[in-house]
Amino acid sequence: MAYQKLGRDASARKALFRDLVTDLFLYERIQTTEAKAKEVRSIAEKLITKAKKGDLHARRQVAAFVRRETLDGEQDAIQKLFTDLAPRYSERPGGYTRILKLGPRRGDSAPMVYLELVDRA
Repeated sequence: MAYQKLGRDASARKALFRDLVTDLFLYERIQTTEAKAKEVRSIAEKLITKAKKGDLHARRQVAAFVRRETLDGEQDAIQKLFTDLAPRYSERPGGYTRILKLGPRRGDSAPMVYLELVDRA
């Protein structure tokens, strides 16, 4: 199978991925289940690669997916991606994220992980 459905229909799954990717760009580290992290990682990698181009078309493509949320009144996720994250990874050919395993979640024993950007500040 090309992707995991994660027990959601298409629109709920897309909304989940949009929220997780936005939070990853804002906070540079999120805690989630392993299955969600593996799906979000591929989306985030593609968006960072687009942001490295830096042109208007790439900005509009990223803006079509990433939500315009801000971190404590600072810059929003799209602005942070283009001004902070893309220049940070300009020399890196790929592999912008890593998954660190935490262990099972209490209650349902779902495997929990940190999904984080490499070389984070």
